[in-house]
Amino acid sequence: MTDIKAQIREFRIGEKIRGLRQQKRLTLQELSELTTLSKPLLSQIENQQVIPPLATLLKIARGLKVDIHFFFADASNSQKYVLTRREDVREDDRGHRPVANETARPYAYYSLAQGLRHKHMEPFLVEFENKEWDDALFFKHEGDEEFIYVISGELDFHYNTEVLRMRDGDSIYYDSSQPHGWVAVGDSTAKAVAVMYTKE
Repeated sequence: MTDIKAQIREFRIGEKIRGLRQQKRLTLQELSELTTLSKPLLSQIENQQVIPPLATLLKIARGLKVDIHFFFADASNSQKYVLTRREDVREDDRGHRPVANETARPYAYYSLAQGLRHKHMEPFLVEFENKEWDDALFFKHEGDEEFIYVISGELDFHYNTEVLRMRDGDSIYYDSSQPHGWVAVGDSTAKAVAVMYTKE
């Protein structure tokens, strides 16, 4: 297994976005207006120069009218389950942090249901880095719900005006249409299992 960045590249997310955008006869400018994401950022994502954070992928999925699993699915795959062994998610896997609006997100993510099609949920293993909080790290996406279970380290979860300290074994289920963001605190990174559910 290579690092997270390489794993994400295997899904050819940028190519899928460009292909679907062209199929729908949308320009980058039109997709920008549909998603509220900048045209340069969308271009970087399509050209695999930027790994988009999950919130950005959700906005693109909405703009293109597909489920988020579209970006992680193999069109030829008809399997009914995905088993992810712990050795497939190595402790030393590292990837570049996703970027949104020129702000590096303090986490890297790894899909725990790679290739399974027609999912209603998208589970990820997420590693959060220690970083001083900045309101630029807030993001939101309408109509979705998320669940996070902390498996190691400590995490500050910023939700609107609240800051909730979460430790290993803590979990939270929340409406992701509200401004939210996370940073690891303490002496090390934090890891969590995150599950995203898209209603539409």
